[in-house]
Amino acid sequence: MKKGKTSFNPFPEIKRLYNSTKREFSFRAKSKEEALQWQKEWRKKLRELLGNFPPFSALHPAILEKTEFPDYSRETVSFHSRENMKVFSYFLLPRRPRLPLPVLICLPGHGRGVDDIVGIESDGSTRQEVSGYMQDFALQAVRKGFAVLAMEQIGFGHRREDKAREKGNKASSCNPLSGSLLLLGETMAGWRVYDVMRAVDYLETRSEVDKTRIGVMGISGGGTISLFSAAVETRIKAAVVSGYFCTFYHSIFSLEHCIDNYIPRILQYGEMYDVAGLIAPRALFVEAGKRDPIFPIEGVREAIGKVKKIYQVMGAEDKLDWEIFPGDHRIYGKKSFEFLKKIL
Repeated sequence: MKKGKTSFNPFPEIKRLYNSTKREFSFRAKSKEEALQWQKEWRKKLRELLGNFPPFSALHPAILEKTEFPDYSRETVSFHSRENMKVFSYFLLPRRPRLPLPVLICLPGHGRGVDDIVGIESDGSTRQEVSGYMQDFALQAVRKGFAVLAMEQIGFGHRREDKAREKGNKASSCNPLSGSLLLLGETMAGWRVYDVMRAVDYLETRSEVDKTRIGVMGISGGGTISLFSAAVETRIKAAVVSGYFCTFYHSIFSLEHCIDNYIPRILQYGEMYDVAGLIAPRALFVEAGKRDPIFPIEGVREAIGKVKKIYQVMGAEDKLDWEIFPGDHRIYGKKSFEFLKKIL
């Protein structure tokens, strides 16, 4: 056997299994009526795969702090998503808004967490210049006239285990928490999606918000939950998925990712574009960098082509758009905010 050559690589057999698997909810509908029935059955199965969701309990909302800035205000807000689970978030409003406003739920990806999308530095000071792959996109949103609920995801920032806190502000608890949930038949994606569903409940209590104009926007791990939450929560009118939308095959299936990305058995039922099809005829915007190393652009293009066919059958081609930009794994926000302004 030649040096560097081996016949012990298991991935070709795993790839063969992917190719031979007949996904039960691959989109095959030929009419809008068939598509709506497909959505009903597929959404029910997806909720089951995510781990199902508990009955809604009391929100117990609280405003912990309020800070005024020249062009917006920021409230530090908590509410319960589960009976014994608090969500940390920031509620942002433009200065002198014309109420009620459309609102965006903004979800960070891996890193420092929600502080990094509202311009808060590690020492608690206000950032003077935009930086990082998340580009303070929650601040971009409020400055474009949206109300914003910037929400900390489980495992990041303010919602980590003590061991992660000891390692520094960029360490996450994603892997240990995700592993624990998998042993219990739950998924991190499911818990994060459920937080978004409860965030919608919270926003419906805010008089500043038009509850018929709720959107969600996220980058990377936040893009994951933007996609899945819009797929199962029909009160969300529009979703922006940045730095995530691809095929499972080209990315999550083939490349190394944080364990929070994995939903057991999902490929027995549908590909990522089938998940996205659950959003139609509501609005979906995808943005992706041509040089994103973990969500390869060929997979992005394939997934966009597949979901475009679903929107065509649903008669909602005008509710789907995308932007492929000359960058890597980062938020872009050029065309996406224009899209949200039009939809919301």
